[in-house]
Amino acid sequence: MGENRRVTSKNLKIRIDGAAGAAAPYEQLRAQIARAARSGELPAGYKLPTVRGLAEELGLAANTVAKAYRALEGDGVIETRGRNGTFVAAAGDGAAREAASAAQAYAERAQRLGLGFDEATAAALDALRARYGR
Repeated sequence: MGENRRVTSKNLKIRIDGAAGAAAPYEQLRAQIARAARSGELPAGYKLPTVRGLAEELGLAANTVAKAYRALEGDGVIETRGRNGTFVAAAGDGAAREAASAAQAYAERAQRLGLGFDEATAAALDALRARYGR
């Protein structure tokens, strides 16, 4: 994708920014689909375009879309039903469960490392602030 080129998917309302300094296209795609699914803009059961179809529509490589879909599936946002296609997973429960599991694993690891509650909390908050830009 050329510099400063922006493409938009009409069906999904996905916008990929090709400008220098923008996030990688797969990350933009992953984040926008996840946000739309969690907000209800893409309801549970919504059938997503095929990897090839969306890649063609956005002018991306099929591998880029496939990478985004794999990440979304790993996060429980979407599910693949074989030849039937790829769908938005039921409510954000999968994401909430995944986040709770990750938080539990972090708490256990921080305790094993000998961090106190305040140190562990500060480390987690620093990581969240860095990730969310706050």
